[in-house]
Amino acid sequence: MTSPSERYAEWARSSRAERTPSELTAFTGRYPFALDDFQLAAARALEGGSSVLVAAPTGAGKTVVGEFAVHLALARGHKVFYTAPIKALSNQKFGELVDWLGAERVGLLTGDTSIRPDAEVVVMTTEVLRNMLYAESDLLDGLGFVVMDEVHYLADRLRGPVWEEVILHLHDSVRLVSLSATVSNAEEFGAWLQEVRGSTEIIVSETRPVPLWQHVVVGDELLDLFVDAEGEAVVSHGPGARSDRLVNPEIERITSFSLPVDERSGGPRGKGYRGRKGTSGRHRPRGSGQHRPPHLRKGRGPGGDGGSRRPEDHRSSSLRPPRRPEVVALLDDAALLPAIMFIFSRAGCDGAVQQCARARLRLTDDQERREIRALLDEQLAEIGVEDEEVLSLDAFRRAALDGFAAHHAGMIPLLKSVVEQLFARGLIKVVFATETLALGINMPARSVVLEKLVKFNGVEHADLTPGEFTQLTGRAGRRGIDTEGHAVVLAGPRFDAPAVASLASRRTYPLRSAFRPTPNMTVNLLDRFDLSRARETLETSFAQFQADRSVVGLARRARELEDTVADYREAITCDRGDLLAYAEIQAAISEREKTLSRARAEADRDRTRSVLGDLRRGEVIALPGGRRRGYAVVLGVDSAVLGGPQVDLLDTEGRRRSLRPGDVPSPPAVIDTLRLPRQESLGSGKVRKDTAAALRQRLAGQDDDARREVRSRAGRTPSTAATDERLLALRAELGEHPCAACPDLDSHLRWVGRWRKSRGELDGVQRRIRSRTSSLARQFDHLTDLLLELGYLEHVDAGTEGEELRPTPSGLRLRRLFSDRDLLIAQCLEHGAWSGLDPAGLAAVVSAAVHESRRDDRAPEQIPDAAVDAALAASTRLAAALQAAETRHSIAPTTPPDPAVAAIVHRWARGASLSAALEGNDMPPGDFVRHCRQVVDLLDQLTADEELGQVARASIRGVRRGLVAQEIDR
Repeated sequence: MTSPSERYAEWARSSRAERTPSELTAFTGRYPFALDDFQLAAARALEGGSSVLVAAPTGAGKTVVGEFAVHLALARGHKVFYTAPIKALSNQKFGELVDWLGAERVGLLTGDTSIRPDAEVVVMTTEVLRNMLYAESDLLDGLGFVVMDEVHYLADRLRGPVWEEVILHLHDSVRLVSLSATVSNAEEFGAWLQEVRGSTEIIVSETRPVPLWQHVVVGDELLDLFVDAEGEAVVSHGPGARSDRLVNPEIERITSFSLPVDERSGGPRGKGYRGRKGTSGRHRPRGSGQHRPPHLRKGRGPGGDGGSRRPEDHRSSSLRPPRRPEVVALLDDAALLPAIMFIFSRAGCDGAVQQCARARLRLTDDQERREIRALLDEQLAEIGVEDEEVLSLDAFRRAALDGFAAHHAGMIPLLKSVVEQLFARGLIKVVFATETLALGINMPARSVVLEKLVKFNGVEHADLTPGEFTQLTGRAGRRGIDTEGHAVVLAGPRFDAPAVASLASRRTYPLRSAFRPTPNMTVNLLDRFDLSRARETLETSFAQFQADRSVVGLARRARELEDTVADYREAITCDRGDLLAYAEIQAAISEREKTLSRARAEADRDRTRSVLGDLRRGEVIALPGGRRRGYAVVLGVDSAVLGGPQVDLLDTEGRRRSLRPGDVPSPPAVIDTLRLPRQESLGSGKVRKDTAAALRQRLAGQDDDARREVRSRAGRTPSTAATDERLLALRAELGEHPCAACPDLDSHLRWVGRWRKSRGELDGVQRRIRSRTSSLARQFDHLTDLLLELGYLEHVDAGTEGEELRPTPSGLRLRRLFSDRDLLIAQCLEHGAWSGLDPAGLAAVVSAAVHESRRDDRAPEQIPDAAVDAALAASTRLAAALQAAETRHSIAPTTPPDPAVAAIVHRWARGASLSAALEGNDMPPGDFVRHCRQVVDLLDQLTADEELGQVARASIRGVRRGLVAQEIDR
């Protein structure tokens, strides 16, 4: 019950609010258009004192809500932090806010860039804010609002936990503005935010501000995917979208009558395509004239005849996707440029540019080429002449002048930035990009093309999810630039129109937490809180929130499975004897056979280790398959490698490969010898190609199948299954069992199989229930036990509260290390593994600590520095000891150092040019520049170390130069 004075105070506040002009009214005056309902609802919630979660499609205008938070904070005399997941977005938002508020009121913090950190408005990466919270920085004083752009990044496996750490550790008085792409579980995420941050309004908009049309390219035709009952094309999403849409029957009719492509000739080339100089769609307004967008044309038959073409007419058209230049020409004819074509590989993007260049595709006029040339001359002047070849700069220039370019992580950031600028200015008409562009800065495209609906996810080739499809096609048609957007899918083999329609119709994008405790997080928590509070913090995470909710469904499933298992158990009967006993003997036989097979494989591995260790330089070997196959010549053998020996090979294509015992199922066979050039000359690509040619000549007359050659010379270890007494006894026992003679045995055993499968599923569900209940707290307990053992935590007497944990001096050093291998790096510092290194040597060793190879196909290049070799060897030994300790404590082992590119970084840090540093390696320049940025980031963390600080600072100067410095300073 409130008192009269409290009621009067509340009335006075509300009266003042009615008399005071709303900040929202003042804010909306800066826009020439009316804000959308979801933007207004979010702004009103912020003005009313709540935090907000805004989930809306790409390009819908979520950032307007973040900008209102900036306006509101300044109006009320508070600071505001605007966080973004990547530096490019931080820089873009910094520029926009400077244009709006003036340079003196806006700061930027990105780890390697610090501009006015004490400003009223500071743009920063989320990691910077996390580090400020753990350090309890003075810059947090007066903070009123935090905008977290792209908050759905918390699902990212590597960087996602940072978002949750920030949300959990921000002071309760700070209002949070969470901006997310449309997710299907926004209510769940919002419920968690309400639980941990207090009052939070959940505002979801699923409407695109710009209508989206869906199309399919079949042969040489661009067809609408969705039509109405009269056959007229309809919008799939956004204004004008209709729920009564149908899959275009014309697509299904054509694809059902298509014939397989002639693999020798490559099939027909789309009609009328001949290489283009100039384009018919370049100089006309979009959607005007005879080349109108597909959905505006009359008569939707592929020949423009209202659908009168007979199926037989399309028998010559195959479902081979058209060549990329043909697709571009088709889009241009339909006035659908500029476009982004998503190709899920870097090589594919580069190949597309080369194909367009060979086809002499030209999408720009003379004036546009002059503008492009001027920008290229200005932006690329920073690149030295010696690096132009390694960056393929001539080809990049020619393609850009013609109006097309690639955009992927293998390119240096400077070239990607140039592509983005040219595309944003409408000078580049087509960008061939990997899916990472969908998460990048704003690049307005009229259409988006998906070449395939399958991509490699790091483990396997998997179908695109509805969420991924939405994220990619969401870039088509940007508000304020286009009146409509177009998503185009290329039909290929086994094209399924209804499946594509389903993918394009569903807007599911569930947000799943990637939060997990780490060693660094553990010592930071225990430096700030007692043990109980630290565990509670973890249990309030979104990850635990989701896990606890999921247990309800799992428990229901467990009850269902218990009933199923009981029913199947009753059905397992046989009048001849104990059917389960018979099945157990069968299982024992299967297990014994697997044991003998494993023993045979181990014997093969022992023989392989022995054979590999005995190989000599110059021996030509046939490989038996596995991860390595074909023929190769031995360049060298290193018997001191952990898990070795490791053999350095050169294959018949001139590629260097490494071979370890686990790479082949059985030993290779030596079939010949070859005289090799000097070891140091093999760094030259020409020498390797010449050596490979000599190898192929030496192999003339050999069996094309190296595996047959191996089997004829050195077979596998003989199987012992036919003589093993235990296996023979089990088989005899099975034959003598009464159930063996049952005429219905197969039917009975099927019931046993169903019972076992259901029981196994029940056991799995029960394990998941046990693991999810307080799972993060248990992981935290495992980590604290490990850190106690290694000396990073210690017990302290807390009086009546019992014993507590606190970081030791070593733990405080770990507290400042933010890396996936934080504990390994701390161990290396603790044991002096990196002491005595010069700046270039420290950069090389740090490279190994932050690198993770995309593939394991070659031995690391040797570094001619004994101190570096010793440091890497010591780091590897410490990694092995750490992995053993982590396994004892039920913690996922830390990956060991990866020196795959350490030699490149070493040369670069010693002053080599980019081309010289990359000589003899296939590492893309963009990957190298990005890797150097990670090296600099860790080196910067080491500058506070008493022993390594001075060398780390010198090492940063050696790495942070040239193109690397340009990327960091950009």
